[in-house]
This record gives sequence, structure tokens and C-alpha cells, in this order.
Amino acid sequence: MHRQELLGLLDRHQPNVNTEAGYVSRTRAFVEEHEDCFHCDLWPGHVTGSAWVVNPSREMILLLHHRKHDQWFQPGGHADGDADILRVALRETHEETGLPPEAIHLVDGQIFDVDIHTIPASPRGPRHTHYDIRFLLEIDDRIPIPGNDESHQVLWVPLHQVARFNSNLSTHRMVEKTRRMRH
Repeated sequence: MHRQELLGLLDRHQPNVNTEAGYVSRTRAFVEEHEDCFHCDLWPGHVTGSAWVVNPSREMILLLHHRKHDQWFQPGGHADGDADILRVALRETHEETGLPPEAIHLVDGQIFDVDIHTIPASPRGPRHTHYDIRFLLEIDDRIPIPGNDESHQVLWVPLHQVARFNSNLSTHRMVEKTRRMRH
């Protein structure tokens, strides 16, 4: 995937809230402006890929308690120069859950959500922005999730309890999208 492929995915994504529509517009402008947008050493920001992981009934969401940030998040991470942001989301889900790739199923190849968030300065780098492209993935919640050393815990959370673990507006937006899919 090249930048043009990501731009095409962004063009096809139809957010139903103004906040996300603004994120799509800002992400598109960032990608058009920065040829190296997939490199994590690009400051002031870079494109990241993540996954909103649901179980087959869409009643449970997979969350990870991230060691570095000490917060609950969906799987995801840096593209490390890989312009195929869907492949990044799949790779990060595989790495962070410890599941084999064949246990992780792409629901469709379209963007599920777009978010922009600020990462505070740390010894690893200055304050910067993540332009996060999120895809909808499905995993059978009966399969044990081994996790990896990046997370304290990996947990299936009932959809109606996700806000107890992560109350960010972007998480709320993805919960609402999941509720609409179920009806």
C-alpha cells in the first residue's frame, strides 16, 4: 500500500459524527503533506494503525492494559515505515494478542474509525501526534489470548462496560458504532 491507497481508504470512509469527519480531513492533509508519514521518527506526528477487535456476536471488545502508558487500549501501533496500514493493524493485533494470524479475521477492508491524539513527550521522543487509522477485526472470544510483554493484561470486556476501562471519546465513538452494527 502506498500513500495513495490510504488516501483512497480515507475518501471512502464516511464518518457519521463531525469530530471524526474533521479527523479524516486533517489526516488526509497530513498524509498528502508528508511523504514519510508512516515513519515513527517523523515529528510532529505520524500515521499509526490499530484494530477494534470484536467477538463474533459483537458483544465483547478486546482491550489491552498497556504497560508503557498504563491505560487500556485496543491493539495498535507504529507503522515503522510500512505504508500498508491495514497490514500494520493486523500485525500489531497478532503481536499484542500473541494469537496466530489465522485466528484474527478482518471484518472488511474499510476503515472503521479515524482518530487523532497527542502523545506526550517522553525519553523516546518529543510530544507528537498520532493519526490513527482503525480497522474492525474479529476474534473468537473462546480462544485463550496469551498476550505479550507490552501489556499487563489482555481482556474481553462486555460492550456496555468498555467505558469503565477507557472513557476516551474515540473509544465511546467505536462502542457506539459497534452498537449500531448489532441492530
